[in-house]
Amino acid sequence: MAQINLKRVHGDFGFEAVDANGHTVKMDSSPESGGQDFGIRPMQMLLMGLAGCSAIDVISILKKQRQEITDYKMVVNGEREAGKEPSLWEDVDIEFHIYGNVDEDKAVRAAELSINKYCSVAATLSKAGAEIKWKVIVHPAA
Repeated sequence: MAQINLKRVHGDFGFEAVDANGHTVKMDSSPESGGQDFGIRPMQMLLMGLAGCSAIDVISILKKQRQEITDYKMVVNGEREAGKEPSLWEDVDIEFHIYGNVDEDKAVRAAELSINKYCSVAATLSKAGAEIKWKVIVHPAA
């Protein structure tokens, strides 16, 4: 069982969360909601988790296929439900930017496997009703 410990450390809504290995994340509410921009918003952290989860999958799959990845980036954009409480992620768009000597078909397949099969964060967001769209852009080695 995973354990997270959270404590307030800054203003009303500035928190630090620590996992069992001592890794720390700072969180806060938006200034419009009374926060002081001390840290990441908890809902944005879900998108960060999606990016990290999927990145691990994609790179692992491509490494097993002996693809030469020299760099890797992702851009994740999300839109939340309007006028609802709670306001869930409704639409999520992902760009996978993969750099190096990488076969584009293999990169697309790796992303597809991640989003549709392996990434637990993607599955969690999908089950909550989010529509996840994605595209892969391979930047060949110069």
